[in-house]
Amino acid sequence: MSEDALLAALAHARARTLALADGISVADLERVHSPLMSPLVWDLGHIAAFEDLWIVHRHGGEEMLREDLAELYDAFETPRAQRGDLPFLRTGEAREYLAAVRERSVAVTERLGAGDGVVHELVIRHELQHQETMLQTINLARLAGWTSPFGRPEPVREGRGGLELLDVPAATVVLGAGPDGFSYDNERPRHAVDLPAFRIGRTPVTNATWLSFAEGGGYERREWWSEEAWAWKQEYDITHPLNWTGDGREWRIGEYTPIDPDAPVQHVSWFEADAFARAHDARLPTEQEWERAATRDQRTIEGIGYGWEWTASHFTGYPGFVAHPYREYSEVFFDGDHRVLRGGSWATAARVATPTFRNWDHPQRRQIFAGVRLAEDA
Repeated sequence: MSEDALLAALAHARARTLALADGISVADLERVHSPLMSPLVWDLGHIAAFEDLWIVHRHGGEEMLREDLAELYDAFETPRAQRGDLPFLRTGEAREYLAAVRERSVAVTERLGAGDGVVHELVIRHELQHQETMLQTINLARLAGWTSPFGRPEPVREGRGGLELLDVPAATVVLGAGPDGFSYDNERPRHAVDLPAFRIGRTPVTNATWLSFAEGGGYERREWWSEEAWAWKQEYDITHPLNWTGDGREWRIGEYTPIDPDAPVQHVSWFEADAFARAHDARLPTEQEWERAATRDQRTIEGIGYGWEWTASHFTGYPGFVAHPYREYSEVFFDGDHRVLRGGSWATAARVATPTFRNWDHPQRRQIFAGVRLAEDA
């Protein structure tokens, strides 16, 4: 990609970030809304620090603008639960930091070019991904009257509840990202996998279908839950998806509305997704099955992009995995506790949501815009 195109993409990503922050009060930008998430203004400072590190310092060879902020905005060194207590830049300072770093990035790029473009693409996608993280925080904050500049989830009306499964024949398939272009280390290397025949949901599971599960004892039938999932459900008194109120309403970014029966269910954990699948004598697809179904024929499965979809797979490296450009991006999460999500959500930028992109989180997490697609052996 050309230098001009990359600079335009950086500008587009920044415009999205600022549009997201502009609609939120200073108080709401700076407070902790959930121990699971950073203060929103921390994300702004982190975006700037990451860009300064990669484009200005590592690509351009210049000193960082604020070396003293490197550890403060290091996501690995400062877990989310601790960030609210840190001396992070407040709103005005964070905005000035964003602008100053961007000025330096543009100057470096105009002076040296963008090379192979990988560093710039990394920075662009990093900022786009943080926008979705910020939207997760905003969702948890329940900011009444707030309107997303990116829109909000709209129902996917295929007239199906998510229980119709399609046959996918056995095949040897090549999965993962190829050697050319940008991809994250966990998407490589491209490799062949022998997949037996399987069946996969034509669409994600809808609210109406999930409501039938809940009203039919889905959160009470012990036999559908693993031991770990049942303990989590009992400890936190989980009885419905995160955004549901229990009285027929759901939170939809800015307001409570009646639950839309045709919309794919969102904000359910892997534990809930697994229990739902067991209740229907099914299972969650592996990520290999998901990628096979999503790429062999664009008409094979529908409803991709409304919400992330949990898979049965643990997050780990592909055969021959090599950490790049730093170990903390993927490898530290190969701990056996993180599950893979695929697809993307309404809040995911199209530049990020490629068929080979792998998202991941703990099985109890529900802040992600995530739902369920069923699978079973053929």
